[in-house]
Amino acid sequence: MPIGKLPPVGTLPANMYAQVIREERFGEPRSAFQMEVVPVPKPGPGQVVVAVMAAGINYNNVWAGLGYPLNVIAQRRAPGASGVSEDFHIGGSEASGIVYAVGAGVNHPRVGDEVVVHGGAWNPEDAFVRAGKDPILSSSAKAWGYETNWGSFAQFCRVYAHQCLPRPPALSWTEAASYILCGATAYRMLQHWSPNRVRAGDVVLVWGAAGGLGVMALQLVAAAGGVAIAVVGSNERGAICRELGAHGIMLRTDFDIKGDLPEGLTPEAYRKWIARVDGFKQRFLELSGGRLADVVFEHPGQDTLPLSCYVCAPGGMVVTCAATTGYRAATYLPDFVHKQIRLQGSHFANQDDCVALNDLVRAGTIRPVLASAFAFEETGHAHQLLYENRNPPGNMVVRIGAAE
Repeated sequence: MPIGKLPPVGTLPANMYAQVIREERFGEPRSAFQMEVVPVPKPGPGQVVVAVMAAGINYNNVWAGLGYPLNVIAQRRAPGASGVSEDFHIGGSEASGIVYAVGAGVNHPRVGDEVVVHGGAWNPEDAFVRAGKDPILSSSAKAWGYETNWGSFAQFCRVYAHQCLPRPPALSWTEAASYILCGATAYRMLQHWSPNRVRAGDVVLVWGAAGGLGVMALQLVAAAGGVAIAVVGSNERGAICRELGAHGIMLRTDFDIKGDLPEGLTPEAYRKWIARVDGFKQRFLELSGGRLADVVFEHPGQDTLPLSCYVCAPGGMVVTCAATTGYRAATYLPDFVHKQIRLQGSHFANQDDCVALNDLVRAGTIRPVLASAFAFEETGHAHQLLYENRNPPGNMVVRIGAAE
């Protein structure tokens, strides 16, 4: 079936085009992704197959293409692992599309439903999940399209039924593929971790505020009545952030903030570090009305986490979902303990988080910020832009079945 064409709803072809990663191609995204013809997956119990109209891009499949820090193919094929046999990886952790087939036990969605697909794949029969506990914390929880195969960079994808949510009718297929992963991740970071949930008047520092996560975070803070201070790399990106509700803009290039705390940290060394970065704090206080951050929205990791803790208010929270600048992060524990700061890891979202975010989009409170839409053949190129930090502000999407 040619790219951009679909068979009649409910009819699954034998084969499909997919952007495929293989171990022998691990490396930069531009070469790791290659178009191949592969079999169309069949739905198992509790699963559905969706014809993909468009697929969102995120950093997961930069890592998948690199084969680092995790070889996702070897991980799945290891003895005692998931038992899959495929020697390839089809990535993609969010999508818009049409349900084409449902497995045993699936009552919703139905064949023909127009859906957005989120990336939280957990087994609904898992005893942990059935006990009513947070499913994203269960041992069966995986990042669909990263830790699992048959993601959205293909004409058809396979997911659990719970991953399908109603497509907002006001959005194009392309727009509908651009928000659920970053949006639900940001929602959990800002609204899940009680009592450090963003409320009216709370000051929130948002790193990378013009990126895919940041543009969602700014809107969520504004919707809650909070005061968002955005950190960006250019005045152009700052202007976009103001349109999305940022109260103040900080250019990271104006400050000497890059770098971890020194090894063998002593009180004297910490004072020297403060002298180097204190200009950032002072500018932040000017913009926030003299208040430290109630919540710091983190994802760069190594380069920024020490500074995030430094500008966090007593009893505040530094919440992080990634480590795009490095995996080692440190803080000065005497200051951290004295201020009783909460350092919270956050990984994607649970079903309640996803539904809440999707409802905000359906109501028009939160809107997708679509940066660029690429042809399916450009999947590797789009990920290369992300890898090189040359991606435009907002979220990127590849079109597969959709013309717009």
